[in-house]
Amino acid sequence: MGRFDSSNNPLLNEDRLKSEARNMSYAEGGVMTREGALNKTILMVGIMLLTGVYAFTSPSSLFMYGGMFGGLILFFVTMFKPTIANITAPIYAALEGLFVGSVSALYASIQNGIILQAVSVTICILLVMLIIYRSGLIPVTNKLRTGIVAATGAIFLLYVANFILSMFGINIPFLHSGGVMGIGISLFIIGIAAMNLLLDFDMIDRGDEMGLPKHMEWYFGMGLLATLVWIYVEVLRLIAVLNRD
Repeated sequence: MGRFDSSNNPLLNEDRLKSEARNMSYAEGGVMTREGALNKTILMVGIMLLTGVYAFTSPSSLFMYGGMFGGLILFFVTMFKPTIANITAPIYAALEGLFVGSVSALYASIQNGIILQAVSVTICILLVMLIIYRSGLIPVTNKLRTGIVAATGAIFLLYVANFILSMFGINIPFLHSGGVMGIGISLFIIGIAAMNLLLDFDMIDRGDEMGLPKHMEWYFGMGLLATLVWIYVEVLRLIAVLNRD
């Protein structure tokens, strides 16, 4: 396998993983496995669902923005200190649940049945990308990584610009809007988010192969959960636009 520079997900970066491997102590908790990372991810999804259901039944702007910004802060804290992932990852999942539940309640108040549709599509995307990854249909090469990193960076800058402009009552044209152009942009964003899953799966495999410490299972689960939340929210927006049109 050739060396690669990085995953577009800051939590899943090979240089950081190698540093973890060099500084690890096998005597403290053993090493991570693919199965362990999967189990931690499932547990985090469960935590997210619990707080998500609460936020959905008691929607609040405090939950939405507190979950969004609180989760973002924990994301970056964990990125720079992976050894605390076993503490920050479950909290992150709970905060993401507050955010996702509040956003879902907002869309559900406008369109009936949209939540089930978005969840179903998100699960289908996850399964399809897992099958593609395991089958090797789309090899995770350096070129692919570079392309996904570049596209994700552009999308992130677009989000930031739109957030800043929205404070002045300005929205970027076609972003999350109707019409052929708006729908096309949403599909492109969802496609890039889905491609992130390939990088996430690849990094989990490499973490297993490198024998990283046990706390990295939480670290990887946190990264994968972040990707799934991104996909879900984008799918939710797209379905809302399609149903409106």
